[in-house]
Amino acid sequence: MKLAKLLNADHIILDMKAVEHWPSIVELVEHLVKTEQLPVSQHEEILEAFKVREESVSTGIGSGVAIPHAFSDHLEHVIAVFGRSRAGIDFEALDNAPVHFIVLFVVPRKNYSLHLQTLAAIAKMFTNAEVLRQLGAAEDLEEILSIFDSKPSRAGA
Repeated sequence: MKLAKLLNADHIILDMKAVEHWPSIVELVEHLVKTEQLPVSQHEEILEAFKVREESVSTGIGSGVAIPHAFSDHLEHVIAVFGRSRAGIDFEALDNAPVHFIVLFVVPRKNYSLHLQTLAAIAKMFTNAEVLRQLGAAEDLEEILSIFDSKPSRAGA
């Protein structure tokens, strides 16, 4: 799976406004609603799913990356949004480093294996230091999409 299959220019926030953990998730979920990936009627339910998830353990995986994820009974396919924070967000990450890159996604609850495949593909891509450097230096949405499209991020086989 390539991250570029989940994201297009509408699914990227080049410079996030939020500077704290929970407000960053709210900003990303609201972006999903604004871009009509997520129906307004599911906004509160999805936020609650993220709140429960983040209260159990932070999805900050280290190296400046967070991958918040949740399930929905109302979706037929994975929806995702990527946000970049130049300032960095305290996400209570495993390495205590500020988070600069967030890939938030929601998976249909009925397809748990898709959740694992998506999470593995994203994690694999974001453990590549060169990818992180390129994403940090990217000037526009097209450049970010090009990075996502050019890097192999296959999970499984």
